[in-house]
Amino acid sequence: MKKKTSSAQQRIIFITGCSIGIGHDAALALAQRGHHVIASCRQTKDVRKLIDQGCDAILMDVNDSKSIQQGFTELLTKTKGRLDVLINNAGYGQAGALEDISRDILRAQFETNVFGLHELTRLAIPVMRQQGYGRIINISSVLGLISMPFRGAYNASKYAVEGLCDTLRLELNPAGIQVICIEPGPIDSEFRNNVIDRSLKHIDIDNSSFRKQYQNMLSGFKQQKSDSIFTNKTTAVINKLIHAIESGKPKAKYPVTFPAHLFTILKRVLSTRMLDRFLSYVSKKELNS
Repeated sequence: MKKKTSSAQQRIIFITGCSIGIGHDAALALAQRGHHVIASCRQTKDVRKLIDQGCDAILMDVNDSKSIQQGFTELLTKTKGRLDVLINNAGYGQAGALEDISRDILRAQFETNVFGLHELTRLAIPVMRQQGYGRIINISSVLGLISMPFRGAYNASKYAVEGLCDTLRLELNPAGIQVICIEPGPIDSEFRNNVIDRSLKHIDIDNSSFRKQYQNMLSGFKQQKSDSIFTNKTTAVINKLIHAIESGKPKAKYPVTFPAHLFTILKRVLSTRMLDRFLSYVSKKELNS
C-alpha cells in the first residue's frame, strides 16, 4: 500500500457494511492512512468493535429508511456537514437457482444491495453538490458483468448497481461528483461463507430440482473457493479503493482479481452464445453434481 496521506490530503470517508470482510478491513486500512473514516454496521457490538480498533463508527441498517436517515444525520454531525467519499459496500449474496427464489427473497436481496444503496446515495448527493466535489464508490461485482448459475438474485442486484453507477456517472459529472464502480471477483472473506451458510436457509432444498447441487454447495463450496489460486485477499480490493479515493484521475471501473479482468474482456469479445458456452463449462461441476 502507499504511504500515509498528509493532513492536506485527508478525506472524510463514509463506508457502509463494515462488520466483516471488505468493509471492515477497508475501514481500518483507510483510517491508518490518515483519512477520517466513519464506518457503519447494523449491530451495536460491531460498532463497538470498530471503535475499539480505532475507527469511528455508527449504527446504520441500509434495509431501514429510518436507520439510514438517522445514521446520515449523525454522520454529518460528526463531520460538520462535509462528506468527501461515500463507499456503498453493504450487501450480501443470495444463493439459489432462480426457480427456487421467491418474490420475497428477491425483494430482500434488492432491498440491501440496491434500494438501500440508492437511498443513501440520494442523501449524499446534495452534500457533495454544495461542496462542488465528491466521490461515490459502489462495491459491485464481476457478477454485475456476467451471470453464473445459482447466483441469479445476486447477479440481478449487481447488474442493477452497475446501471445506477453508469447513469449517475453521467448525471453527476457536471457537478464535480465522480461515480466509481469496484468490481471484485472471488475474495477470501466471511462474506463468501455467509452466501452458503445463511442464504440457502431461505431455499426449500428438499423439494428443489437442484437438491444435489445445493448439498454439494453446503459440503464443498467453502473449501474449494478458499483453496482457489484465483481467490484474493481483501487487500486486493483495498488497493483499488486507495487509488479510487486518492488519485487525481480515478478510473470509472476497477475490476479486481484475474477472473474479473478475464470476464470483462470476454464479455466484450465473445458472442452471447460463445460466452454462455464458456460459463457453462466453468460451472459444469456445480450444474452436474
